[in-house]
Amino acid sequence: MRTLLITGPGGSGRTTVAAATALAAAREGARTLLLGTDPADTLGAVLGTATGPAPVTVAPRLTVLRPDAAAGFRDGLTALQDRATAALDLLGAVRLDAEELTPLPGAGELAALRALRDAALSGDHDLVVADLPPTPAALALLALPEQLRRYLRRLLPPERQAARALRPVLGRLAGVPLPAEALYEAAARWDVELAATEAVLADPDTSVRLVAEPTWAGADAVHTARLGLALRGLRADALVAGRVLPEDTADPWLAGPVAQQRKILDEWRACHDVHTVPHLGRDPRGVDDLAALPVPPPGAASSAVAWPVTDRLAEDGVLVWSIPLPGAVRDDLDLVRRGDELVVTAGPFRRIVPLPSALRRCTVQGAGLHEGELRVRCAPDLRLWPTSR
Repeated sequence: MRTLLITGPGGSGRTTVAAATALAAAREGARTLLLGTDPADTLGAVLGTATGPAPVTVAPRLTVLRPDAAAGFRDGLTALQDRATAALDLLGAVRLDAEELTPLPGAGELAALRALRDAALSGDHDLVVADLPPTPAALALLALPEQLRRYLRRLLPPERQAARALRPVLGRLAGVPLPAEALYEAAARWDVELAATEAVLADPDTSVRLVAEPTWAGADAVHTARLGLALRGLRADALVAGRVLPEDTADPWLAGPVAQQRKILDEWRACHDVHTVPHLGRDPRGVDDLAALPVPPPGAASSAVAWPVTDRLAEDGVLVWSIPLPGAVRDDLDLVRRGDELVVTAGPFRRIVPLPSALRRCTVQGAGLHEGELRVRCAPDLRLWPTSR
């Protein structure tokens, strides 16, 4: 099964392209799920059919689903209260009724990730097309599983569970129930769920696609998105230029926008697989309009990018970790090593990545940016590095 994640700047026609791509795949015979993540029914506006948490079939082999973040939040918190009854009673807490619960910030992102994971693992579809939020929010969404798993490991280290067998005894001696067991069980369950979501995002059959209008604002947004994806170890499999104006227009008022569009498209083609989707002269609505849009088919190749470690011990006495960061600016880069992790900041984006095993026994000597690639030089720490006998 393939998963296609579509994002782009707000107002770029991202939802229209996602719907058209899903429809084209369904017409080619693929059992396709179109997954919406917008709390507002923007998908319904494009399709001409209301969408929601109940799957809706809008065309043969095409199903549309838009998860309800509020319902998911209420169900999750109610279940958590049920599992933590003993701890809540111990604290004298008053349970919250489902009717008074409203979703907190972040509930929508978690609902979208859960729906994406469940759809990818269900086996009911050949293709899942996810209409992600605008690029900044989409990049934060893609980072969420990794970040949450790191927070869980720091706050509730798995190695501390070695004393789990003693907790019932300690609870009887203290005369009160200890909530730690339920807490660790919940953390373990969350870790498994987040790991499954992370596996879907990292799967070779998952690809990312950008949608943007060929305007200066669109060009800036694509540049930023390319850097943000690279820091996640991803690249877009294609760039869809939407709402492209006709080149042969005789309208002198459009001559300036068309010339600007041509220049931007030429720049994009130098570093992206660009597909143009013409402006219909109106906002597309319904399957007939969507079928008229020449969107590219879902790519078969993975969007993942390797971060290789090169052995230069014999020549320079170092190992070099190469991190592709196209579009990065030297003044906006920052590196900090924290234990066995490296904190990489590139422009507005930051990622904390574990060091490859070989580099954990090294000290960072320096780093340099060369032609869109960050090269981190690491020298073996003789106190930790294995010696030959």
